[in-house]
Amino acid sequence: MERVTGIGGIFFKSKDPKALGAWYSEHLGIALEEWGGHPFRWGDDSPTGTTVWSPFSAETKYFEPSTAPFMINYRVRDLHAMLAQLRAAGVQVDDKVDESEEMGRFGWAMDPDGNRFELWQPPAGM
Repeated sequence: MERVTGIGGIFFKSKDPKALGAWYSEHLGIALEEWGGHPFRWGDDSPTGTTVWSPFSAETKYFEPSTAPFMINYRVRDLHAMLAQLRAAGVQVDDKVDESEEMGRFGWAMDPDGNRFELWQPPAGM
């Protein structure tokens, strides 16, 4: 059975993501990168993984068809096996899969409450 191996990211909507990011940077030390998120690296000297924290525009369509103001990204070992497992269980799974050497593989599905979630098979070293 395929299982989630961790939280790959926490994404949420904001009326002003840049201003909110600046607030978090000033008050909690979470500095946003140019692409709009902050990667938390696991481990001390040699990171063993990453969890991304990222505010999105309130108008983003990235979380659709969910109407929730957030989306959680779950890390998995084998994206295609996980998607097949979910489809076999009758879960609503997006047909689209994004694959890149740099960022890894991404797929999406919906939970019973209508929340879209993202599945991420990171490349080696992330």
